[in-house]
Amino acid sequence: MAASTVALLRELEGLKTEFGGNAPGRKLELLSGLHGGGLGRAADVLALHEQLCFMRAYPDDAAVLQRVEQVLHGFDRRSDLRRFAERLADSGIAGTPTHYAFYAPTAGWLARRWGGRLHIDWKNFTNASQLDELVQHFALWAETPGLDESSDGAREWIERMRGPHETDAAFLVRSCAGLDAGAPLATHVYDQLDPPLRLDAGPDTPSRTRPKHAGSRVTYQTGPLRTARPALPAAIRRPPRAVRVLPPRDAARLVDMAREAMVTRSRDLDVFMFGDARDVRLVDWGDGLAFGVFCATPDHRLLLESVYGMLTLQNGVPIGYVLVSALFGSSEIAYNVFETFRGGESGQVYGAVLATAHHLFGSDTFTIYPYQLGDDNDEALQSGAWWFYQKLGFRPRDAAVTRLMRRELAAMVRRPRHRSTIPTLRRLARENLYYAMGPVRDDVMGQLPLRRVGEAVTAAVATRFGSDRRRAGRVLTDEVRALLGLRSLTGWDRSQRRMLRRWAPLIGVLPGVADWPAADRRALAEVVRAKGGRRESDYVRRFDGHRRLRCSVTTLAQRTEG
Repeated sequence: MAASTVALLRELEGLKTEFGGNAPGRKLELLSGLHGGGLGRAADVLALHEQLCFMRAYPDDAAVLQRVEQVLHGFDRRSDLRRFAERLADSGIAGTPTHYAFYAPTAGWLARRWGGRLHIDWKNFTNASQLDELVQHFALWAETPGLDESSDGAREWIERMRGPHETDAAFLVRSCAGLDAGAPLATHVYDQLDPPLRLDAGPDTPSRTRPKHAGSRVTYQTGPLRTARPALPAAIRRPPRAVRVLPPRDAARLVDMAREAMVTRSRDLDVFMFGDARDVRLVDWGDGLAFGVFCATPDHRLLLESVYGMLTLQNGVPIGYVLVSALFGSSEIAYNVFETFRGGESGQVYGAVLATAHHLFGSDTFTIYPYQLGDDNDEALQSGAWWFYQKLGFRPRDAAVTRLMRRELAAMVRRPRHRSTIPTLRRLARENLYYAMGPVRDDVMGQLPLRRVGEAVTAAVATRFGSDRRRAGRVLTDEVRALLGLRSLTGWDRSQRRMLRRWAPLIGVLPGVADWPAADRRALAEVVRAKGGRRESDYVRRFDGHRRLRCSVTTLAQRTEG
């Protein structure tokens, strides 16, 4: 039985990108055989799971989709899955455990949702000795005599201190969050501790097996996948089919789906963890492709650029994610297709990513930073990511990388089978790539050294206030309110008022700001207010539309050091 089941699996894998004709019927027959038959190797169980996930994202027809979803729904109950559950740990398959040293926000979210299944992986806890010193800060003062005189370590004390229905991991996460240090410092303490965790499988714990956005309309795959590279000028200017603001409940579910997509792939991204459910839009590109787009909550936004997360959905199935950092009419793009779905329509999806950034933020220039290209990223090197982007039209601006690219292109002309070596790809990947829809500009993401803006603020604050940063915050906020004519902050919510305090030191060093016309200063106040508002993309549009502000920040960023 096992051998014949493997043969069915191999045939199904061979039909992965075959659509139309007899393919749907044969896939149904193969699925029926695989649903009842067991597999004798963990690798084959994983292969079946990946094939099913792909077929769910690209279903031939309603019958195939229904059968695929039936098999996936019961996948964690398969006897072969249960047999190999530990060997398939960290695969993200329903019914298998997940190990990872999650950052504090994600660990806190897991503890709130699945605290009873979350445990410390003591065997791999290399910083456990640091916890021995920290555990006394979790105790009440009346408990200190026991701690002071004890030779027991943190593991034993956590066992004593945790509640009867509380796991060691849930206790640690909650205790760190409750330290009298303020949330940012408490988060830092936890992250420095870096405890590895294990999330045991449960009926609703995160997995890659079941997630699907319920509001997506299904488009059946009746012909070949769109594997051709898009013509970027036309692709970027194409408007989306629809942009829909999700209602609160659907928005929260999509943000959670993005978080689960990271947890099950041993990744941890701030914009997903701090996703703002008040600003979740579904950008529909047709043919089953859509992006769930959202920003971070105001307290977790960067000072200048706006960072948005995008969960890529194909017929509602998460197939990848995107990070977009937008400002100055430009966007820095980090694009990732989950391994299960690579080799399909990556180029077409990427064209839609750029078009989404153009539509939402008005970006006309796009930047790819070195990690995405292969710098300290072996996976990107092996996949040839640098040439993927170069063939789409992206180009380096660094002179040395440009010369190397031209040498490689000349070698390809002489020898069409020539391929860049891994060392060559590493050299190519050391600098950014750019794509400009119009004239090339220097005031774009990846070219502007925004750190110098922060350095200018530090110099000004140090000169006036030294170590008294609290007083600096109060004084500068008062000064900026007077400068901007903000006698009252009526109508400004808590997040917007906090953003004003964050921006005040920057506004104070903007070149010539005191001489701006009153209308421009009022408009600057609205930029800051939008930064702390519900939809951060509104801030991007306001910032980019404020000529004096944009020029002043650019001037600070381009000032030479010293």
